Amino acid sequence: MELKGRLIRLAGAGAALALGSTVMVFAAPSATAASANVSLPYGASYYTGTATWSNRSVAIDGSFKATGCRRVYARAFAGSTSLDFRSTSTWCDTSGPADFTLVADVVGGSDNIWVYMTDENGKYLKEQTCYRSSGVCIDGLH
Repeated sequence: MELKGRLIRLAGAGAALALGSTVMVFAAPSATAASANVSLPYGASYYTGTATWSNRSVAIDGSFKATGCRRVYARAFAGSTSLDFRSTSTWCDTSGPADFTLVADVVGGSDNIWVYMTDENGKYLKEQTCYRSSGVCIDGLH
């Protein structure tokens, strides 16, 4: 009787192990965040970076070089609804990292962003609209 009990426990442990393996096989792969490459060259000035969309935010990791005085802006949208807006200060003849984190606290998050450069007077110099679905940035604000 004791041997039979041990065999039943071993069989139960084997079934539990097999079930655990089956669950692991069917587990969904982790999601990858959408990203797009931003590029705003203007004369000797530029802003380049990578925009990465998360569930409720967009991070832009960028590098900014200002020849003369320049400023970079970033705005997140869900459709045509503006969600968040950030900018650098005005930079004059300097360069360095210029990162943004845009809040997109709505269901589905942001689906597009604007990134653009102005001069010290606010005149638009270069603009791009970047789309989460395609991972593409196109010139202009759309």
